[in-house]
Amino acid sequence: MTQSAPSYKIHGRIAREDVESGLLEEMVAEMEQQGHFRRLPQPERDQSRWDILAKLPPDQDVWLFAYGSLIWSPMIEFVEQRQARLFGYHRQFSMWTKIGRGTPDCPGLTLALEAGGSCKGVAFRIAAKDVEQELKIIWNREMVSGSYTPKIIKLRTDDGPLQAIAFVMNHAHENFAGKLPLEEVARAIAGAEGPLGKCEDYLFNTVEHLDELELVDHQLAKLAKMVRALKA
Repeated sequence: MTQSAPSYKIHGRIAREDVESGLLEEMVAEMEQQGHFRRLPQPERDQSRWDILAKLPPDQDVWLFAYGSLIWSPMIEFVEQRQARLFGYHRQFSMWTKIGRGTPDCPGLTLALEAGGSCKGVAFRIAAKDVEQELKIIWNREMVSGSYTPKIIKLRTDDGPLQAIAFVMNHAHENFAGKLPLEEVARAIAGAEGPLGKCEDYLFNTVEHLDELELVDHQLAKLAKMVRALKA
């Protein structure tokens, strides 16, 4: 039996108003009712956020590390951004997406952090007075399924080291894809589309913005060329 996607689309990317209005929650609830998605209950999302914040100094600004779509769609209010490098993790297309940029029948892939190597990205500083509000929005976007594990990580920047929050792949989650051959990743990305749009656009946007920031990721650039070749 064909598995259907949600009956409506968000605007090609998740916007702040989609989270605040409950539209994102409505979309995932619809898929949950169809048996294609399991939400992490709101109390568990909140507890996850509070547990992470408890590991940071209270009443201070908080840094958030972006390595994928958060670079080009941060969606939060921040007071500073810095280019940053994370050692000990690399970005990888290791998460299946069945309701965002794919469907249950034809899932796409999105980025997560995996152990080993290093990763260049952007660190956003959230003012202390806004931390609870802004991180709740991020948690309701990134942790809606529990497919990530939030962690406190150390970043290197030109202005010195930082502690920041980052979202690492949860290997116990059903959406964990593991380390796939690059050719398989390219085929999955080239063929998938969901309520948030084409999976290839997620890849192309990430490569484009990393290039603009002079944070070139050669593996992602190679993957983008492979996807374009498949679509030619």
